[in-house]
Amino acid sequence: MEQASRYKIIIAIVTMGSILLIGHLFEHQIINKEYRTQAQNRTLIKRSITAPRGIIYDRDNELLVVNEPTYELEMIYREVDEDMDIEAFCQLLDISLEDYDELLKTAKARRYYKSYIPISFISNIDPKDFAKFQEHLFQFPGFYPKLKNKRKYPNPNAAHVLGYISEVNSDDLETNPDVYTIGDIKGTSGIEKVYEEELRGNKGVEYILKDNVGREVEEYNSGDLDNPAEVGDNILTTLDIDLQAYGESLLANKRGSVVAIEPSTGEILAIISTPTYDPNKLSLGKSRSNTFLEMLSDSINEPLLDRPLQASYPPGSIFKPILSLIALQEGVWYANKPMICTGVYHVNKRKEFDQKCREHPSPYNVQTALQFSCNTYYYQMVRDYINRYGYKDPGKGLDELMGYLKAFGIGERLGVDLLNEKEGFRPSADYYDKRINTREYKWQATYVLSLGIGQGELQLTTLQMANLAAIIANRGYYYTPHVLKEFTSDRSIGLQFTTPKVVPIDSQHFAPVIDGMEKVVREGTARRAYVPGIEICGKTGTSQNAGNDHSVFFAFAPKYDPKIAIAVYVENAGGGSTVAAPIGGLMIEKYLNDSIAPYRKALETRITEINLTDLL
Repeated sequence: MEQASRYKIIIAIVTMGSILLIGHLFEHQIINKEYRTQAQNRTLIKRSITAPRGIIYDRDNELLVVNEPTYELEMIYREVDEDMDIEAFCQLLDISLEDYDELLKTAKARRYYKSYIPISFISNIDPKDFAKFQEHLFQFPGFYPKLKNKRKYPNPNAAHVLGYISEVNSDDLETNPDVYTIGDIKGTSGIEKVYEEELRGNKGVEYILKDNVGREVEEYNSGDLDNPAEVGDNILTTLDIDLQAYGESLLANKRGSVVAIEPSTGEILAIISTPTYDPNKLSLGKSRSNTFLEMLSDSINEPLLDRPLQASYPPGSIFKPILSLIALQEGVWYANKPMICTGVYHVNKRKEFDQKCREHPSPYNVQTALQFSCNTYYYQMVRDYINRYGYKDPGKGLDELMGYLKAFGIGERLGVDLLNEKEGFRPSADYYDKRINTREYKWQATYVLSLGIGQGELQLTTLQMANLAAIIANRGYYYTPHVLKEFTSDRSIGLQFTTPKVVPIDSQHFAPVIDGMEKVVREGTARRAYVPGIEICGKTGTSQNAGNDHSVFFAFAPKYDPKIAIAVYVENAGGGSTVAAPIGGLMIEKYLNDSIAPYRKALETRITEINLTDLL
């Protein structure tokens, strides 16, 4: 009896202990999430899959930007074995012990470093070394391989407009924690940055089982928990890469810019800034940092400056067609108004205020004034406009003129889908009041006559100049210039690029101006831009400068149903007829005829070989 009782007690104790043990295990393995997470971390790898960035094409589906695989190692520092064979690690990756120490120091010095999260340890690993290392990965716990993509550029052109990518920084991680993690890349400039959201795609995730020594074994649960990455949108740009490359070759060894636009759509065909660089030089790689610093420190050539958008200049005489349109619209001038030009414009009786003009026949209407680029004609035109409410109240006339310029997009950001567009400058009456007026002296129209020939305080970007040519080509309207043609998905490019903007000029006033611009190319100052068989309408300009003058030209072609509007600005190149006009004519010929006529090859060679770097 006593023995049976003792047996029951023992059974009860064992049963009670078993229940407690099972309960304890249940709590830790089922109820307690922390324990379950720790267990999974020892058997599973949760790996983020980076989505390949979208591909970028030109308007004819020629590849501009593609992805190239690159290999790197990420490190979770607290998982790294202190006793691991560092020499073997370095030998497999073809780095030195000093390199290893420096890489470790750099990784731990990063602002967002944490010992328990993955952080990039070494990037751009040679594929052969990477494959060799993977075979021995189990020997180096805490290090995880990662396949990433860097950008590659099949054509060494359009660097400024395409832009480049960089690794995200701490601000990106703090601002967009749901989008970026450590080691991700993002667009930093150009199209890459403007359309970052569309290009980057969406990350995926996969779960991989690993064995007791950390080797990857197989996908977890047959991949049921995995989510594939969604590839970023491909982008079809408006660029014509052949025209872009041709323009860059013409501007070699020069400092300047070219913008070419399709007038009927506002699509940018070419947008060139020189000096430029091969965009592959800023692709992610070992030499990128040194290359970037070298270009950044080049204060003479400024290869990183996006001149078509970020530099603004006096437009010179290409402003004369715009002033003509406004004066005709307001009835201040009439198309067939003649004027005697003796080579000097007399401001008043004092000779020291006389303004010079070129030697040419006296203009007898707007067309011939444009043909010969008569300064006298336009000094008088702007003077009459500003004084239309009386010479004692020039501010009212000036502000009215500036209101028209605003409608033309002068002194305004046009809204192009690229970064860092400057607005230029159009001076107001208030500007001159503050700058000139004193108790004894008030500014008058004669003080600002230089505005009539596109000089003085007026400042335009090359993009704005090309847009002016597009407005004239369209006889009074334009579309916001843009580089996005379409996405490969169903995304819309937006109404801001498909809605025309109308300038307040009646259609009949464009005919005399356009006829005059045609005369400029056929038998005026832009004869070097003339291409037989193509009706080119253009205007040269010489932008005065403290050093050598700047060479300016804008044009569109053909005269009817125009396909291209273009602006060319070459710094320190002299008159508009010398360099800018030939470049504009050659690019129009290249775009419309797809080639340069044999008899114009000598001109092409001469322009290409002009070297202005010694003037920079």
